[in-house]
Amino acid sequence: MIRFLLFPVLCLAVTFAAVTFPPAVRADAASGSLDIYFIDVEGGAATLFVTPAGESLLIDSGYPDNHGRDLDRIIHVARDVAGLRTISHAVVSHWHADHYGNHAGLKARFGIETFWDRGIPDGLAEDEQYENRIAAYRAASQNASRPLLAGAHLPLKSTGTPLSVTVLTSGGEVAENAGPLNPFADRHIPQPDDPSDNASSLSLLFQFGDFRFLTCGDLTWNVEGRLVTPRNPIGTIDLFMVTHHGLPVSNNPALVLAIDPTVAVMCNGPTKGGAEQTMQTLREVRSLKDWFQLHRNVQLDNSLQAPAEFIANSGSTETCQGQWIMASVAPDGRSYFVKVGDSGKVHQYQTRNHADN
Repeated sequence: MIRFLLFPVLCLAVTFAAVTFPPAVRADAASGSLDIYFIDVEGGAATLFVTPAGESLLIDSGYPDNHGRDLDRIIHVARDVAGLRTISHAVVSHWHADHYGNHAGLKARFGIETFWDRGIPDGLAEDEQYENRIAAYRAASQNASRPLLAGAHLPLKSTGTPLSVTVLTSGGEVAENAGPLNPFADRHIPQPDDPSDNASSLSLLFQFGDFRFLTCGDLTWNVEGRLVTPRNPIGTIDLFMVTHHGLPVSNNPALVLAIDPTVAVMCNGPTKGGAEQTMQTLREVRSLKDWFQLHRNVQLDNSLQAPAEFIANSGSTETCQGQWIMASVAPDGRSYFVKVGDSGKVHQYQTRNHADN
């Protein structure tokens, strides 16, 4: 696999050497932690990062046109939970409404400093409202969004423990297929080509000290396969955001088993994502200790899903309280916890030794 040092590293550091890691830390520069919030947007996506330097990064922004539900939830977590005053960086993983629907609204109501995407297509056949939506995005970004290409890096400020963000896929292009052979490569059985924009999703690999996190947007099966076969350029990771809300057109076992995560978080809705096939793939992961779900899949037997304490929202959309999931990485990157909302049980984990990455 590609050693991470093969990429130019842009480092983010902290000045605190923590011996213990209190679970009550808040997302601010004083805590020294790297905090990740998986915000419930009912089967869309919105993931907020706050760095030890107080810099923030939002990947995707949920559905528009739902009376401000998702926009309000994002602002609540950013302002009231994470203590932010604005969003430093906002990324669009791909051009579906449930992923960039509120970027313009966030710019107007809360503030976004820098916009990032894979480049803006002239049209999008699968979205009849694309022309209007992209016009709002262009206006919000003042036509100055910055492109992220495969192999590039998202720059974040540096202060101590190194933090780097590497683009693994963009616009259907993938990072160099280098490193050792993937022992799960034969699990990739090609599927019919996906013509949708899902296949063009950005995939981002985060590394904070030894801690490693992967998110692939809605990347679909065949591109996942190209990324990790015959070789695995990603290596193993600690925390995995289950791809495409847990839908079975994604989450190719050749990728999921190769990255071998310790913990997974699934950003599904009550009736979108959280598929039985994906749950079965997660159960095959050798190192997986726990997986979390933003929602219980109301169409799937409870015995096939994560235990209740690992599920943030159990009811339908109409009764959902919009509970979020938080992951927080210790200032030295050697441990992390994941919990549901403010009052959920704190689940502690040790960062793995990724010596071969």
